[in-house]
Amino acid sequence: MLYFSRWKTVLIWAVVLAGVILALPNVFSQDQLVKLPDWLPKKQLALGLDLEGGSRLRLQVDKDHLADTDATIAVLSRRLSELGYTNPNVESQRNGRVLVEVPGLYDSQLLKDILSLTGELSFQMVDPSMPVQQAIDGTPPEGDEVVYSFDDPPVAYLVKQEPLVSNQNFVDAQAGIDTATQQPVITFRLDSIGADRFSKATKAGVGQSFAIVLDNQVLSAPVISEAIPGNTGQISGNFDLSGASNLALVMRAGALPTDVTVIEERTIGTDLGAAAVSSGKIAALIGAALVILFMLLTYGFLGVIASIALVVNVVLILAVLTLFGAPLTLAGVAGIVLTIGMAVDSNVLIYERIREDRRAGFSVIQAIDSGFSRALATIVDANVTTLIAALVLFILGTGPVHGFALTVTIGIVTTLFTTFTLTRWLVSLWVQRSKPKEVPGAPLRLVPNDTKIPFMKLRGLTLGFSALSSIAAIVLFAIVGMNFGIDFKGGTMIEMQSHEGAIDLDDVYSRLDELNIGDVKIEPFKSEDRALITVGSQGEGEDAEQTVGVKIRGEFQDDYDFPRIDVIGPAVSSELSQAGGLAVALSLLAIFVYVWLRFEWHFALGAIIATVHDVLLLLGMFVIFQMEFNLWSIAALLAIVGYSLNDTVVIYDRVRENLRRHGNSMSLSAILDASINQTLSRTILTSLATFLALIVLYVYGGDDVRSFALTIAVGIVVATYSSIFVAGPLLMLFGLKGRDVIDDQPPAAVSEQNGA
Repeated sequence: MLYFSRWKTVLIWAVVLAGVILALPNVFSQDQLVKLPDWLPKKQLALGLDLEGGSRLRLQVDKDHLADTDATIAVLSRRLSELGYTNPNVESQRNGRVLVEVPGLYDSQLLKDILSLTGELSFQMVDPSMPVQQAIDGTPPEGDEVVYSFDDPPVAYLVKQEPLVSNQNFVDAQAGIDTATQQPVITFRLDSIGADRFSKATKAGVGQSFAIVLDNQVLSAPVISEAIPGNTGQISGNFDLSGASNLALVMRAGALPTDVTVIEERTIGTDLGAAAVSSGKIAALIGAALVILFMLLTYGFLGVIASIALVVNVVLILAVLTLFGAPLTLAGVAGIVLTIGMAVDSNVLIYERIREDRRAGFSVIQAIDSGFSRALATIVDANVTTLIAALVLFILGTGPVHGFALTVTIGIVTTLFTTFTLTRWLVSLWVQRSKPKEVPGAPLRLVPNDTKIPFMKLRGLTLGFSALSSIAAIVLFAIVGMNFGIDFKGGTMIEMQSHEGAIDLDDVYSRLDELNIGDVKIEPFKSEDRALITVGSQGEGEDAEQTVGVKIRGEFQDDYDFPRIDVIGPAVSSELSQAGGLAVALSLLAIFVYVWLRFEWHFALGAIIATVHDVLLLLGMFVIFQMEFNLWSIAALLAIVGYSLNDTVVIYDRVRENLRRHGNSMSLSAILDASINQTLSRTILTSLATFLALIVLYVYGGDDVRSFALTIAVGIVVATYSSIFVAGPLLMLFGLKGRDVIDDQPPAAVSEQNGA
């Protein structure tokens, strides 16, 4: 295990060098990159909208016109281009959904107004042959229809269905101010067909009116005073200059082929995004520094090697994200910080094996070689279980959950690479050059060697406590219920920041009450000039949720800015809740299958029961303290699922090893006690290292990240408890015997174990 051929050495360092080169542009500014040689990579890490600032909208195409989704995307893209956005992301999703992401957005309401407007504009002659009220009460003449104006109350018009001109006839449109009336107008230009038709119609219809109809509502109905020759004209109507500009833009870009509805909005200001980037950098640097210091204190020189591998690990994660253009989100930063804490687990497993084998009488070189070889299967099993949870989260997740799953998945792969190539190569180099006589010591030893704690004597108490706690969590969930955030129940969340001075919360409550928008909650921030408004779901469809945001912004925009706006409609919230539950269930099922294939049914069932126990206790915590349960909570739960399985698999792997070795000479209780004691140091050290990273996340993260870090921190305590006091005793409850393990192995494996 400690020998490396030349080509392997070259390959290892080629990967490391490539990672450094790909990640290096991220430490330079754009101005500095321009001055670098052209042969160097200059691609930088893409930032998600929550770090860069911008808006993410999800639109629903009318269900009866799903075939028009590709054409809808083309019109939306043209409208965004007309708005001046050169790098928006517009992509089709399943079931007629369209995702629109616009970085650096300055006005999310304008974006929604522009994108959701169908934009069907036409000029239609008003029919004076019948009073409009008679047409309403009876039947309009053939070829006519009744259309209402935008006025309040609306005015009815009887118009010809056949338009004089429509969208395809408009070549250009610009908003401006009429010098005579000082009112906003739209100056338009028609193509030759539209100009000829409009000229003939106005010549024949002098003294009559024609209606300017937008999305089946009348903007205005001017009287034709004289023939209008040429291909230009003006539109005036019930709109201000901003409305005129919007309509002119839509006229230039074209009408949507079908109606679209905004079903989700997530907007964050650029200043808030920049603050998140700054805090994320600090969290990552301090988290890495604390974990490195911890490894140096607990493993001495071997800790130095682990720290080098850790730094390379982070560099490789950034390099992969940069190479494939995957955006780094705030949740992704949280995933990197968590990976920093968990990445040392592989090194801890190896180093503890080395110490254990050295105490058993192995020479230093034998202990090091054995430590790497015997820890291999355990590390792979532990990381695969975490990888399964991350992949399920990546496939089913969206928003912050997706970004977290992506970085954790990449982090697992890079961790396995650095552990079994770079770390092993560095240790091999040290052994060859230093020819050590002893395994390096360390100034800090948290767990004594050869502990003999009788864990199984406590199994009745611990299993009883866990069973009662799990039942209590289920009862509380059924009676009290969860405090679901808007991700899962729909609603509106708006962060407000006053233009000047502290926020007057009483005034805000009073003004919100007058808007008649249902249940409202206001949470103040540490900063007195900011507050978070949460409005429950209106229960009246997608448009009702969007109306809430419009009302709040209209009421407070003169006094406040809105750094963050989230509006979740009922369709999206329902899907998110279903996907969240499905993600947890599928993760547990996939891990159960994997553990069953790798071990025996006793182990698979024990691992899943212990993990379900952890999930139930965490859900109980959310119920008792009424913590908001949102997408970040799902990410935290699945992180704990992976961590818990990781912890349990490490112990179970040692149990299986000891069963093969001592199954006929030791009781199962003694084997379980020995296995847990032998892995106790690894369990505690890994938990502490991860805790250090979580502390930094909690201190420097925002509200969502802070709740995420707290959930995982509590989850680690619960997972550590269950892997020791629940997973082990369950094997006794299932009646596991050494012969079960030996009989399950291929003949060669049995012979090898017997020979050992």
